[in-house]
Amino acid sequence: MSDKSKTGIDRRDLLIASIATVGASAALAVSARTASAQEAAAPAARAASGTVYTGDVIDGKKVVSALDVDDLEPGQKHLLYFQGAQMPTGQHWHVSVTVAKGAKPGKRGVLTSGVHGDEMSNIHTVQTVMNQLDPAQMSGTVMAVTDVARPAIEGMQRRWPNQGRGIDLIDMNREWPGNENGATAPSRHAGLLFNRLLRPNADFAIDFHTGTTGFEVTAFNIGGMDVPEVKAMLELYPVGQIFDNHVYPGVLHNAFMDVGIPSFTPEIGAARVLDLEMIALFVEGTMNVLKHYGIVAGAMGRTAKDVNVFIGNSAFPILATQGGLVEHLVKLNDKVEPGQKVAIQRNSFGEVVAEYTSGVAGEVTGQRSDAMSEPGNPLVFILFHKAALEGVESYPE
Repeated sequence: MSDKSKTGIDRRDLLIASIATVGASAALAVSARTASAQEAAAPAARAASGTVYTGDVIDGKKVVSALDVDDLEPGQKHLLYFQGAQMPTGQHWHVSVTVAKGAKPGKRGVLTSGVHGDEMSNIHTVQTVMNQLDPAQMSGTVMAVTDVARPAIEGMQRRWPNQGRGIDLIDMNREWPGNENGATAPSRHAGLLFNRLLRPNADFAIDFHTGTTGFEVTAFNIGGMDVPEVKAMLELYPVGQIFDNHVYPGVLHNAFMDVGIPSFTPEIGAARVLDLEMIALFVEGTMNVLKHYGIVAGAMGRTAKDVNVFIGNSAFPILATQGGLVEHLVKLNDKVEPGQKVAIQRNSFGEVVAEYTSGVAGEVTGQRSDAMSEPGNPLVFILFHKAALEGVESYPE
């Protein structure tokens, strides 16, 4: 889908999210994206090119403030640091960049992770894919950026701890494509990365995530299947669910889509841990994508055709109405029916104070993993198919 796509809207916040429909302006954004997505077929335009070395070297790795992978030696792996936004001290947040530059020309793929600082399995997935690549045998380029939100990762917390007006926590996955002269460090950091590193080197892009602290998700992918190139990539993963939705503005995969670069988001289980079994599924699917684009050779691994993939276009949220201990009555990937009891909640005396039921037929895609909850917290998200989508919906992020 190297199209000029701007896909819909609806993305990754099944966690911690309000379930509000974002009214007219959001709906407009969705229409614009969907219309633009149908244009497809035109290759993404390359932004201003040219690699800029700052002259700094960190741990033996050169630092760049702009990168054009065409400037790198073919047939090799290149390890660099990209100079991101400044800290209050005037020093910079540097992010790690690995480029596998094939011996022959071809498509350029970008793999990102670490947009949220409490997500670990996504980082390991990208690292594993990059470790499997042999540039001498490749046609094209794969670039990986594994620690996008460095200060959030340093604290192993979801949001970027911004220092603008006292401590403030900002979700970097609402900042894309950013603004190099923005009012916050996360906005400037996003602008620098998107304009000078990510967009100029991508013919397609995959932004890897997991659930968030306190809320676990199953293995699934998020993307708009109305865009042919995105649909083709989504169907190359042997995972059980696809959330066919464009989700929120401001997330990284939609920033790529808005400039004509096909993109989507894998979701890989729980935060703060490595789920090696689940990671293997996404490594296999990502290698399938690289084979699909001719970057690496070899037979395809398992795909969605080999698993009983469930496709839904909406997520039904069940929110806590009481405080207390949460007991789940269903598991991730379980099928549920309308009216089926999915969780109960007990107070400090052990009395049942709330019972929660599904309002739809679908599959469980996310559950609260913290054993206690206060009112308003998401307890369960159920993936299902809605006949007519409106506005923006919540989803697991």
